Amino acid sequence: MSHYAVPGVAIAVVRAGRVEALQGFGTRISGMNAEIDADTLFSVGSVSKLTSAALCLRLAASGILDLDGDVNGYLKRWRVPAGSRGDDRAVTLRMLLSHTGGFNVHGFADYAPGVPLPTLVQTLKGEPPAMNKALARIDPAGSRSRYSGGGYMVIQAVIEDATGERFDAVAKRLLFGPLGMQRSRFEAAPVQDIGNIAHAHNRDGEPAALPRGWQSFPELAASGLWTTAGDLARMIVALGASYRGRGRFIPQELAVDMMTAVTPGFNGLGPRLAGEGMARIFHHAGANDSYKAYVEGNLASGDGLVVLTNGERGDVLGDEIRNAVSDAYHWPGDWSVALPAVTPVASLLDSYVGTYHRRPDQDPLITGFLDTGFSADTIEIVSANDGLSIKSKGRDRKLVPIDSSDFVMPDGYIPAATLMFRFARAADQKVSHLRAIAGADVLVFDKA
Repeated sequence: MSHYAVPGVAIAVVRAGRVEALQGFGTRISGMNAEIDADTLFSVGSVSKLTSAALCLRLAASGILDLDGDVNGYLKRWRVPAGSRGDDRAVTLRMLLSHTGGFNVHGFADYAPGVPLPTLVQTLKGEPPAMNKALARIDPAGSRSRYSGGGYMVIQAVIEDATGERFDAVAKRLLFGPLGMQRSRFEAAPVQDIGNIAHAHNRDGEPAALPRGWQSFPELAASGLWTTAGDLARMIVALGASYRGRGRFIPQELAVDMMTAVTPGFNGLGPRLAGEGMARIFHHAGANDSYKAYVEGNLASGDGLVVLTNGERGDVLGDEIRNAVSDAYHWPGDWSVALPAVTPVASLLDSYVGTYHRRPDQDPLITGFLDTGFSADTIEIVSANDGLSIKSKGRDRKLVPIDSSDFVMPDGYIPAATLMFRFARAADQKVSHLRAIAGADVLVFDKA
């Protein structure tokens, strides 16, 4: 925590479908004696999407929503616009939940205390005071995996228009109440005197979003959940139990549907999915400016983890915590790579140096998450002091060898996977291309 300048952390560990450990560390406010505990409230960023998805599936289970119907059939205040060239094919909740609806607007900026906040319709239309672009279709519905927080705002509009209630009220009635998530709420910003709330901090661990101490997140379904480690652990337990047929929160058939990846991509109906067999997990991370969060649940064993932080570099700290918990409990499978003591000879490294262009017209079924998650059209491999680095979009990142042709990017974020680059050298010793690899997803770049 000191190394990453993160003042406060709350952790819940789930074992075999029950919460085994729940503890807070550090302080809610840097420099003050304000202990983090099991009930400390955090902003959790895009972990909100997993919670919104669970709410959506509860409504589907009761027959209020149809996951495969055209969402325009529910919408009253805003309509899904036609795509390029008049594309008006139906967009469904299944597409929106799995980020295959074809929408733009990856995420949303934080709002400082005291500034005007947009309504839901202003967010969808991209009108002031909203700080995002108008929601638009940029891919044919169902054709590509493109992460879209904007798509989750359409889900919020569907839920409100179909039920005639505010999003937060529906969540309290169908989600927070039944699961005993007593401190959880979908809210742009809790009131000043809320009590036991983790304040925001920058990358140096200094208080941010002053004078109140936390930002506002008006995009509720996408990033507006405030919750605790204990509350989120209850949801992880409930979702896993429903999947294994041991719980009644969601019917098992629908829970299995939720935990099945929607092609192309690794997203189910809300969660991201990773691992194989006994290592199969559902998971999601959240990242607002000053709060980072992570949750996961093992579908077979019922084990799981919640990590909530109130510092800008809490995501990196969260990775450290996840690795430690995984090692301590001997969880099967991992996405880390043990680095051998190998340094390819200089002549081999020199052959890899050069400019590489993304091969056109690659199948999204093969590229998967990398299709839009690693979206560079051109990358440059350059010699570094002790090996190679990769330059892309103005950033220079080190590549670490794991053998003579495969390199990993330690600081390249790929959800529950390691980003690897594999150089292809033919019998004439010339390098023709490289492959970016993350799990089962592959993206090819040809050497200029």
